[in-house]
Amino acid sequence: MYSLIKPILFKFDPEKVHYFVTANLKRFNRFPGGAALSRAVWDLKDMRLEKEVFGLKFKNPVGLAAGFDKNGEMMGEMATMGFGFVEIGTVTPLPQDGNPKPRMFRLPADGALINRMGFNNLGVDVVAERLAAFRRKAQGAQKSLIIGGNIGKNKVTPNEDAVSDYIKCFDRLFDVVDYFVVNVSSPNTPGLRALQEKEPLMLLLNTLQQRNSKNGISRPVLLKIAPDLTDEQLDDIVEIVKETHITGIIATNTTIGRDGLASPDELKTETGGLSGKPLTKRSTEVIAYLSKKSGGAFPIIGVGGIHSADEAVEKLNAGASLVQLYTGFIYEGPGLIKRINKKLLKS
Repeated sequence: MYSLIKPILFKFDPEKVHYFVTANLKRFNRFPGGAALSRAVWDLKDMRLEKEVFGLKFKNPVGLAAGFDKNGEMMGEMATMGFGFVEIGTVTPLPQDGNPKPRMFRLPADGALINRMGFNNLGVDVVAERLAAFRRKAQGAQKSLIIGGNIGKNKVTPNEDAVSDYIKCFDRLFDVVDYFVVNVSSPNTPGLRALQEKEPLMLLLNTLQQRNSKNGISRPVLLKIAPDLTDEQLDDIVEIVKETHITGIIATNTTIGRDGLASPDELKTETGGLSGKPLTKRSTEVIAYLSKKSGGAFPIIGVGGIHSADEAVEKLNAGASLVQLYTGFIYEGPGLIKRINKKLLKS
């Protein structure tokens, strides 16, 4: 079904298509029987797919990566499509419009996207209220949906004050998410990736860990890293996880690299983060390196270039505990989730 409508959708601006599709998915799920039909078509329920990772029980290991549902609007709809967990954001303390449009570009020849969205979101207060309302109203399988909160800093906040932005998001979302992701690896906020350096990153993560307790509850904290890190920088990441006692790593974010692309120059020279098939190999390499270097000491969520069930299994075999989709979901449609889960049941 998706293969029939995809050529039509791909004729229009990708950001406009995103809002068109998500708005209509919400309408469809509000119709009597709409959500049930979506579950019947897309969702695959099997207790053998359940997985416990960092103290949370996932109904299956396939999640929606951050960036698709920036404002916590589509959690129910994504659950009916079969995702085992949904990561919202990136969320910043204050609302921000993001970068000027156009800011998302398809590279069909490469099975890729370039985006320079720039953390466009409604701000942490709106998102927190929306998540709280979802939790209150959730019924059935939605009640147990695992929700991650991906947090970042506002563009206008200088790096020396970045910790305060992460604290605001952490504190505000603590009661409404199941785990946190610290995003210092997006290439679309000026200077953000400098926070991946060991000293500022240690300060940020240690500060969050010191606040990571409320009424005897702590939340898993994961760090999302770029695929462009060197082996020496990945060695630092392993040490940082060990020293700060954060829970794990998400590998990887988008890349600033453009090697080997088949797309026309006017597309591949667009600034922003590249995602999709060009990332498949590198993200798996990063997962394998971290897993081997750490001796499997911490969980890794694998993301980057998963367009098939085989590619998801490769990441899991490389050392990932869970996987996430974004660009592959856009190119392959919701059927990809079920195909991955079916493959896992046969593995």
